[in-house]
Amino acid sequence: MRDTRESRLLLVLLIAIAFALITVDIRGGEDSPVDGARRAAATVFGPIEDGVSTAVDPIGNAVSAIRDSGERHDRLAALEKENAALKAELGSDDRNRSRVRQLDKMLKTAASGQYGIKGAEVVAIGAAQGFSWTVTIDIGSKDGIKRDMTVLNGDGLVGRVTTVGPNTATVLLASDPDFTVGTRMEATDELGFASGQGDRPLRVELLNGKAKVKKGDRLVTFGSEADKPFVPGVPVGVVSRVDPSGGDLTRTIYVRPYVGFTKLDIVGVVVQAPRSDPRDTVLPDKPKPTPTPTVTVTVTPSAGAPADGQPQEQ
Repeated sequence: MRDTRESRLLLVLLIAIAFALITVDIRGGEDSPVDGARRAAATVFGPIEDGVSTAVDPIGNAVSAIRDSGERHDRLAALEKENAALKAELGSDDRNRSRVRQLDKMLKTAASGQYGIKGAEVVAIGAAQGFSWTVTIDIGSKDGIKRDMTVLNGDGLVGRVTTVGPNTATVLLASDPDFTVGTRMEATDELGFASGQGDRPLRVELLNGKAKVKKGDRLVTFGSEADKPFVPGVPVGVVSRVDPSGGDLTRTIYVRPYVGFTKLDIVGVVVQAPRSDPRDTVLPDKPKPTPTPTVTVTVTPSAGAPADGQPQEQ
């Protein structure tokens, strides 16, 4: 439309009519005379508005979803972090409880044998290329540790100190093939020498070839001169197998050690030997035998069945 005097007058007239209709509509309220026209316009233009809304809403929803997703992700990340921290704390608590139990058990063993000990932690195992069963502990010469000291834990004999540095020491485990310790049988006092066999039971040669020994018998360390490298009375293990006696000068038995050499953690180095041989007092209490339940079955003969000793009727 060309911008003329007539067009400007028409525009002013239309604006005036629009304001007049708005005034009438507001004053009329629900009885507005233009209500019908408004409903008709809604019918015509409603689908168009819905279409525009539908076209716009996915974008708004996507933005909202991204924002909510970010918030959920942040919350999820926070929860995962809290969960990981809780698991670590629980794991640490479990480990601490285990270490407390080990320490308590070792202190009781030391008290029973009257051993003066220095507590230590296993911090490394022997070199992978080596054939020795050794571990490294976190105390050394600065802590009063010397070569050929006995090492034990709450279960029994762990090994002996072989090398000492200022802050660490190497322990040769009783399971090492080069390890040998004098032993004494509980009750019978039969003497022998136990040697390591890696992950197999200890091999013990009893000096008495006719010694009476059976599965389940127990052994302790006999002790060395001047208590180096072994103090007496430290639990060694339980007899698991006895070779038949063949008239030899010695008798061979196999002993399951008390100590689990693959799961060492807290150990103690004996820095002061007991004043007297504790003999068997450090051994744990023997397990009580579990009674075998007996079942009594009563059989009641059915009617018509012949009684014991009576012939069956033909």
